[in-house]
Amino acid sequence: MKKLLKILGISTLAILLGGVILFLLFDKALPQGQQGPEAEALADKMLEAVDLPAWDSTCLVQWHFPSGHDYVWDKERGFCEVKWGDKKVLLHTDTQKGLAYEKGKQLEGKAAEKLVQKAWAFFANDSYWLVAPNKIRDSGTERRLVDLENGEKGLLVTYKSGGVTPGDSYLWKVDAEGLPLSVQMWVKIIPIGGLEFSWNNWQELSSGALIGSTHKSSLFTTSLTEIKSAQTYADLGLTEDIFKRLSYQK
Repeated sequence: MKKLLKILGISTLAILLGGVILFLLFDKALPQGQQGPEAEALADKMLEAVDLPAWDSTCLVQWHFPSGHDYVWDKERGFCEVKWGDKKVLLHTDTQKGLAYEKGKQLEGKAAEKLVQKAWAFFANDSYWLVAPNKIRDSGTERRLVDLENGEKGLLVTYKSGGVTPGDSYLWKVDAEGLPLSVQMWVKIIPIGGLEFSWNNWQELSSGALIGSTHKSSLFTTSLTEIKSAQTYADLGLTEDIFKRLSYQK
């Protein structure tokens, strides 16, 4: 028993030291920047590069998130089907309410509420990785122009309200055309401030909107797959409106 405890103690110490080393190597302070016309001009350039109007006109989007979450998002009506394991939620993305199922059986009461809120948290996070550049002017955002180390300019976007973790900040780096190259994050769910993720492997949806599907950092990579957009359910291979029951309750 003493030997086991000694091994556990050494392992725990190694993990803690590793965490401290990672923090010291990668943690960066949140940069300062200036609000105003130059910051808004860079925001305009980003939104034009990813074709925000095309995204806004996209009715349906389907994708798979690497942690095992599958989505069918009806943007036009504000509905989303969230599936993981043997669970499924039909979610109102605006009201954060919905219908919850486990092993094909509809849940009620607290069990349903808990699953719906979990699905909302998944959706808020996973849809951000899908379309973060399109959200730089969401309600509650603040934009600042930042001087980068290479002499270029970056756009720092802070979410003062909304989402699951208000207060998060993102520093976007873009190419000459305004297309995002990478983003540094100061967010509550990642303890290392300023961790940078690439924004590449761009895919063009049927609507013309551009989606960056691969996001690689020095610690891990997030890649979205099975991305598809459509204007009708038939175009997604669905024979019926999967939100029929949900639409009656909105």
